[in-house]
Amino acid sequence: MNDPRALAARVIARLQQDRGSLQRLLPWAEKQVEEQNRALLRELCYGTARFAPRLELLLGKLVRKPVKDEELTALMLVGLYQLEYTRIPDHAAIAATVEAARALKLGHATGVVNGVLRNALRNKEALTRKLSGNPQFSSAHPEWLQQAIKAAWGDDARSIFAANNSNPPMTLRVNTSKTSRDDYLNALAEVEITATPCSFSPAGLVLEQAVPVTRLPGFEDGMVSVQDESAQLAAQLLAPQPGEKILDACAAPGGKTCHLLELQPDIDLTALDVEEERLDRVIENLERIGGAAQLICADAAEPEHWWDGEQYDRILLDAPCSATGVIRRNPDIKLLRRAEDIPELAALQGRILRAMWGLLKPGGTLLYATCSILPEENSAQVARFVAETGDASDNTPPLLNDQSWGLPQEAGMQLLPGIHVGDGFYYAKLVKAEP
Repeated sequence: MNDPRALAARVIARLQQDRGSLQRLLPWAEKQVEEQNRALLRELCYGTARFAPRLELLLGKLVRKPVKDEELTALMLVGLYQLEYTRIPDHAAIAATVEAARALKLGHATGVVNGVLRNALRNKEALTRKLSGNPQFSSAHPEWLQQAIKAAWGDDARSIFAANNSNPPMTLRVNTSKTSRDDYLNALAEVEITATPCSFSPAGLVLEQAVPVTRLPGFEDGMVSVQDESAQLAAQLLAPQPGEKILDACAAPGGKTCHLLELQPDIDLTALDVEEERLDRVIENLERIGGAAQLICADAAEPEHWWDGEQYDRILLDAPCSATGVIRRNPDIKLLRRAEDIPELAALQGRILRAMWGLLKPGGTLLYATCSILPEENSAQVARFVAETGDASDNTPPLLNDQSWGLPQEAGMQLLPGIHVGDGFYYAKLVKAEP
């Protein structure tokens, strides 16, 4: 099958069945289409996932009874996305989506697809008026997540929704062990790529327009990496010092691992992750920048199975989380995440945090980080830990590069998409008391 709309429908259907992620499914789908159709395939997959909560409500108003075939449902969502959000001429979008039904062996349903899309086009204004009061429709977020964000952030919720529904900028991290940010800006200008310095990260640059990494000077030689500014703050906050023994827990895909080595090559660094396949990405990134670390495939919550007993000077705990702060980069989170996941994730984070604390030297620093914007995973988690742990104190700095950089919480600092310049991240810098 080489029909981009049919493949997009197959990807969306698998997301709805919780059988993968865009990160894993899209490369599989791209191999099946001609190169000139890959940009369209990517746009249809990302766009349909991004606006799925809204498109699902629209589809519900356009069909008389629920559609049982999941690929057919997904194909109609892909069709609605084209009509609502792309510049593809309406008649071409409808005709191509009907043809995609045949590619999916759903020829019996071509009349349904055609009818639904034509009705959507004909009744667009009336449907929008009818659904405009529905918070899921107006926010394009699943109801549980829309309510959770509004409960946590009040009036800022609208800006967060808008940011999550937008295309993110491409942000770079210059390897300052190989070149300066100013010199790399000049190198970009020489190949006619426009960029501006980040606000808080001294190594960060934001591109005016995204480009393939193959166009970035020195990318293959590790001179620069792609990483959001909020994620770049992790290494800066942990502040590795020469000769220290450091653990990067839950390290994959290795962006923060590499940044630690770029800031301070003279460290004894261990990168830990529970998935061997994901550690392959860490290896690739380390090889590209020319960095070295010991890699361990194991569960951070169970150090008794892998720890050698020697405590660490610093630990970066990039805890597994809901990823609700990076929806603009990973819109499939809207389809994959469920309300019941949050307490389960919070319980896992608590277990890992307690386990990691035992591995930290007295006087050492643990940086707790997530790409979530939900307090249960962040400030509430850390505040509870500090209250229950006699030798733990919150030492999160209110300033970075002499600037306020996030929203102070009962513990740690929160960055929010749409309010701050980068993705949604949470950081808490915890110090272990000397005996």
